[in-house]
Amino acid sequence: MSKYKTSGYKGSYDYSKSEEREGRSLVRFKCGLLNTIQDVLRQRPGWVEVKDEGEWDFNWCDVGWLRENFDHSYMEEHVAKSQGKGIFLFRKLKDIMDWKKDGTRSEEQKDAAQVESYVAQRYIENPYLINGRKFDLRVYVLVTSYVPLKAWLYRDGFGRFSSTRFSLSSIDDKYMHLTNVAVQKTAPEYDPEKGCKWQMQQLRRYLTAKHGRETVETLFTEMDNIFVRSLQSVQKVIINDKHCFELYGYDILLDQNLKPWLIEVNASPSYTPSSQEDYEMKCRLLEDTLNVVDMEGRLTGKEKRVGGYDLMWNDGPVYREDVNVETFGSSYFTANTHLGCVNDREKQLRQLLKPFPGQKRM
Repeated sequence: MSKYKTSGYKGSYDYSKSEEREGRSLVRFKCGLLNTIQDVLRQRPGWVEVKDEGEWDFNWCDVGWLRENFDHSYMEEHVAKSQGKGIFLFRKLKDIMDWKKDGTRSEEQKDAAQVESYVAQRYIENPYLINGRKFDLRVYVLVTSYVPLKAWLYRDGFGRFSSTRFSLSSIDDKYMHLTNVAVQKTAPEYDPEKGCKWQMQQLRRYLTAKHGRETVETLFTEMDNIFVRSLQSVQKVIINDKHCFELYGYDILLDQNLKPWLIEVNASPSYTPSSQEDYEMKCRLLEDTLNVVDMEGRLTGKEKRVGGYDLMWNDGPVYREDVNVETFGSSYFTANTHLGCVNDREKQLRQLLKPFPGQKRM
């Protein structure tokens, strides 16, 4: 039986190879990463880790494994630099030529620069600031199928803040312009106790208090459109396999007019925590990813919500039905997304999921 493979921070699984042992469904997993995902997999009831070349049912792969098992051209499309590496700002095209001629770089570095690919983006000059500091949003989208497209939006996420007050007077200060945690934690002003993140719920409450509910609802609807349209734009070129899923980290920047801008989509978002709170949030995210994938067969396949995930698109928009009492009890349909809203996932999971085999319901 063939093994279905996929890339780092994505998953691969084979339902037909699960086994029943001692009344419990045994799922053999493989994981090449030494961070939060490994903790989550090892703590999951009925899941057993396999080493080396052992047979597996579920594989959460690292980049090294991917390079060995996938065509190099696939890697070129999907694995790039991260954590702010390689990013620089310039004001004129002439600055790029000066950078290429920089005498401080070795000949080897210059040769590498000749063939290395870069993505050029226009800098958002009027970012929305909180306490004078720039931030962006990290949002998680789970794709369980590309044909047809089926995508889930996670309720939790966070805003990543710079530690330096924003100004365009200097474009060389990476601590001012780059919000990546890997960059910010090296800043002189960085306080590891406070960190540089706000949870998505905190950020949504702040924006609602300052700008009103209607304005914020419009903002989050525009972000929903970004998630769906970006996935649709690559739907025909992404390798589709019913045994694979993709967990993306979206980076969104807001400008002063509360317009969202897509900065990038990370196929390999970091799950290394920056604090205990961050670790707990990422554990919930990864646990619910496994709940949606449902190796244990506890779902019906018709769910619109699983824990912190809400089904956003299922070969078309997914709606929730709300009752508007103020308009004579009439009902209306709104998008089934709840980014930054209350995440009562434990209660919902208790109501939704059957206990694991041999486990008592809470």
